[in-house]
Amino acid sequence: MVYKKKSWQDKLAGNKNFPKILKLEKNFPCYRALLKMGVAEGEKVVLVNADEIMEIMKAVPRGRLVTIVEICRQIARKHHVQGCCSLTTGIYIAVIANAVEEAATAGKDLAVPYWRTLKSDGFLNEKYPGGPERHKALLEKEGYRILNRGKKYSVENYQNYLHE
Repeated sequence: MVYKKKSWQDKLAGNKNFPKILKLEKNFPCYRALLKMGVAEGEKVVLVNADEIMEIMKAVPRGRLVTIVEICRQIARKHHVQGCCSLTTGIYIAVIANAVEEAATAGKDLAVPYWRTLKSDGFLNEKYPGGPERHKALLEKEGYRILNRGKKYSVENYQNYLHE
């Protein structure tokens, strides 16, 4: 049997079994992250699909930013649950970014300014196409000041630019 590697577009089509609402248990991969966000064990959380994340990312205008934490909060509110799995969300954010670049290579525009989506605490995403250096360049092009934090980068005063 010949295995065909999935394209980013195929991965973006994602898992149609999501969104899925579950009760938070200790064995969840995102258990500690959800606890940090204030979700208690046994409370309802959502595992989201890429479409919902992409909708939020598309809505971030020039001059504004969003973090994975804000995306998770918006999705949790939408589904009337206490939290959103940040692991699933983070994976889909990277898939969306790579799918946007893959589509651009094929002459299509998905119109998702993925570079305006940061990791928690304003850090740049090393899983974006071109890594953190390209992410840095795209943000600097829009006028953001990027701080070098050892091997990582973050946007200076990112909280001042968060999209509602």
